[in-house]
Amino acid sequence: MTEMKAGGFMISTDKSKLQIDVVIALIKSAYWAADRSSIIIEKSIENSLCYGVYEDDKQIGFARVITDYATYAYICDLIIAEGFRGAGLGKWLMECIMQDKSTELVKKWRLVTADAHRLYEQYGFSNILDTYKHMELIRE
Repeated sequence: MTEMKAGGFMISTDKSKLQIDVVIALIKSAYWAADRSSIIIEKSIENSLCYGVYEDDKQIGFARVITDYATYAYICDLIIAEGFRGAGLGKWLMECIMQDKSTELVKKWRLVTADAHRLYEQYGFSNILDTYKHMELIRE
């Protein structure tokens, strides 16, 4: 997917269109990344498949997918600017992510959410039943 357009809005995976200052502000406004540094945000963009959501030339949303394009994909930092929420843009963004031809081989998708379970359930996501297999390391 390069670009999808609908009703004055566009979703694009073209990183050159990203308005980095807007993306940083959006991500830092989220409860999950309020203390994330600008340097870390920029590095994460550099190394991810990114989706920008735009109204005309103004960026109003963002999401990124960490993936190897073959076996695994992790959706993160999906956010729509506050004034545009509730208009279905988050759903459209998820549809674009899940239909992206560049990740069509990927069978295992993951994400973490504290409050948007109903959104992601619409795209087949469910809670992980056997969390014993999952491990993590958080470096301080």
